[in-house]
Amino acid sequence: MVGLGVIGLICAVTAQFFAATVAVGFAARLRRGVMQKLLGLSFNQIDSLGTSTMITRMTSDINQVQNGVNLTLRLLLRSPFVVFGAMIMAFSIDVQSGISFAITIPVLSIVVFGIMAITTPMHGKVQAGVDKILSKTRENLSGARVIRAFAMEDAECEAFREENDGLTLSQKKVGHISALLNPLTYIIINIGILCLIYTGALRVEAGDLTQGQVIALYNYMSQILVELIKLANLIVTVTKAVACGNRVQGVFEIKSSIKQGEISSNNREGTVEFKGASLRYANASENSLDNVDFSVKRGETIGIIGGTGSGKTSLVNLIPRFYDVCEGEVLLDGINVKDYSSEALLEKIGIVPQRAVLFAGSIRDNMKWGNEDATDEEVIAAARLANADSFITKLPDGYDTVLSES
Repeated sequence: MVGLGVIGLICAVTAQFFAATVAVGFAARLRRGVMQKLLGLSFNQIDSLGTSTMITRMTSDINQVQNGVNLTLRLLLRSPFVVFGAMIMAFSIDVQSGISFAITIPVLSIVVFGIMAITTPMHGKVQAGVDKILSKTRENLSGARVIRAFAMEDAECEAFREENDGLTLSQKKVGHISALLNPLTYIIINIGILCLIYTGALRVEAGDLTQGQVIALYNYMSQILVELIKLANLIVTVTKAVACGNRVQGVFEIKSSIKQGEISSNNREGTVEFKGASLRYANASENSLDNVDFSVKRGETIGIIGGTGSGKTSLVNLIPRFYDVCEGEVLLDGINVKDYSSEALLEKIGIVPQRAVLFAGSIRDNMKWGNEDATDEEVIAAARLANADSFITKLPDGYDTVLSES
């Protein structure tokens, strides 16, 4: 028995190690897959999803799925064998006493899976509430200066409190139902134990069973109790994992509206032409651009003038296919931009965005985004063209100065 105990310990540690390894590896690949999927979507689809939703699915949702996979491999695959194994062993000792097991286990299964069916969609709503909280937090942090400038702190705090209270209420509702698992499990199992002891005592008195067999049956029922308590606690985690997994799966089911063209090269360098081009953003009621016609030839410079929100940036975004026209077409060198592969199209276009975006890393790393193989001389020459070399060289570490995000 001591030897079997040592073997059991070794098996348990090994199982936990490999379960954790598999769960972490699965989550890492899942994050990578979600990121690749999101980067392949059009800007319109990304706008529809929302930044906060994407962040929640990449972090909180996948973490819940990771925990679910880990515990499933460690416990969920083992508990049914113990439960049904104990029932079979009980029948091998005494069929009449085994009926208690045969009744108890299905009743427990109905309770466990019934609560799981109720709470799974509720956990999905809770995660949607997390999306809203994250969105509100992101808005307040990025717009802190504006909020203070207009003395809107109290209003924003109140709006955040409402979102937070709504999330808390949702979590309490699902928590109340999930909390029923343990007491219901205990009640059903203890009723089964009472029936077992009562019928066992009668059969011992009648001489059909020995006291040792009754103790064995009681131990089998106790084993079932322990496993089902584990299972009841596990169901809460698995239910969350299923709800979060459905949200992650929803990302993979989105079909990108960007269809790659087949033209991979075009040596001509000439014109950009808009023919009746119109643009409508996702969920918008009217076009942002309507029936735009103009052309720009090689060597010409064009300035687009208009008030805030008139569509200047939207117009430019149609050329590299950040957004696709809903009507008309955009031609580059006489070829519709939709007919180019994304690599061929973006090789022909250089863009300086309105808002400077810096990534965590050194200045040199940021400047090599356009050309990973750029030499130091090329990096410095580009910085001089942008009138940036003068202040970069004054920094303590120069081009090796580490920048934070943004």
